[in-house]
Amino acid sequence: MNSFRNLFPAIASGRARTYLDNAAMTQIAKPVTDRMAEFEADGRSNVKRGIYPLATRANDAFEAARASVAAFMGAKDKDEVIFTSGATAAINLVAHAYGAGLKSGDEIMVGEGEHHANIVPWQMLCERKGLELVVLPVDGDGHLQIEKMVDLISDRTRLIAVTHGSNVTGAVTDVRIITSMARKRGIPVLIDGAQRAGHGPVDVASIGCDFYVLSGHKMFGPTGIGALWARSELLQDLPPFLGGGEMITRVSFDGTEFAPPPHRFEAGTPPVTQAIGLGAAADWLRGLEWAEITTAERELTQSLLDVLNQHKRIAVWDPMGVAAGKVPRLPILSFTVEGAHPHDICEVMGGEGVALRGGHHCAQPLMSAFGVDATTRASLALYNDETDIEAFDKAITRMLKVLS
Repeated sequence: MNSFRNLFPAIASGRARTYLDNAAMTQIAKPVTDRMAEFEADGRSNVKRGIYPLATRANDAFEAARASVAAFMGAKDKDEVIFTSGATAAINLVAHAYGAGLKSGDEIMVGEGEHHANIVPWQMLCERKGLELVVLPVDGDGHLQIEKMVDLISDRTRLIAVTHGSNVTGAVTDVRIITSMARKRGIPVLIDGAQRAGHGPVDVASIGCDFYVLSGHKMFGPTGIGALWARSELLQDLPPFLGGGEMITRVSFDGTEFAPPPHRFEAGTPPVTQAIGLGAAADWLRGLEWAEITTAERELTQSLLDVLNQHKRIAVWDPMGVAAGKVPRLPILSFTVEGAHPHDICEVMGGEGVALRGGHHCAQPLMSAFGVDATTRASLALYNDETDIEAFDKAITRMLKVLS
């Protein structure tokens, strides 16, 4: 039995019998809930300005969480990490703060396979500022056609925003090639790491990006919390996105002086307990043996593929070469079943105890590129094992009979 399962109460108890919806939300780890409960029971206080002992301890815990997230992301300085409500809020922060300095005619490049959270904020920015949105297309397998960047980048390109890993196909973007090409032109790059973060620490220095975002609920942490990492030299020049308390040094009716980063971007009372939970998740993940976990995830993904490929009615939207181990991927698979709607598939499979996700997965442009309206998605995490594959296999067989 997978030893991780005991660290996740819903998995260990069987309430989440065969949980294969990890790309939407992972289960929360006991080391995370333990640290959050400890803070709520014995350390609860507001942060950033209190000087009595309880407040000082709370602030220390909050900043320690920031340091933990920075270490998870490979950041050189914890003050390069800004707490947000999630990856979506982090992207919107950049769209507003960095976007404030852009002018009509400038261009933003995004990938065709992006989650809506990495499309809509840029569309809204383009509408506000009169910018142009340039789309980097995907190929038939859902991989970004990075070679086309050469022709799409122009003297007006001001930012490139791409996903680290697809939430539909599991395809991993070769982000280092993108950042290398962009750096030669002085163009900042934002990486949406929401899907990637649940599969081990990242190294923003090695990636070479300028912004990186993640969400706690996809990395075995709490909901309502995420983080933006940005290069310190960029943060120093960016205006705040939201205004309020805790992000200022002085306020008068003649004007306001803003605090230095990261506090400039954290208006109001932050989600302290959730931030501490995110820090706990980051610490726990950093301590795991990721070479072994990645191998296990790859083997389980292949087992899922083997099950799906047994059935002629099923088509898998799978990056080319994945089955043969030729390209890197996340353990995410999307498929369609001839004559069956994904919602019906998920309902029947759910009745068999298998949790899947059906729909467009907040990636409608990618669905359009594939020529489908929706798919059914199975996504694995470190607590999944062969018993889940066996349950999936039985449920697939049952679903195909019911939806024949």
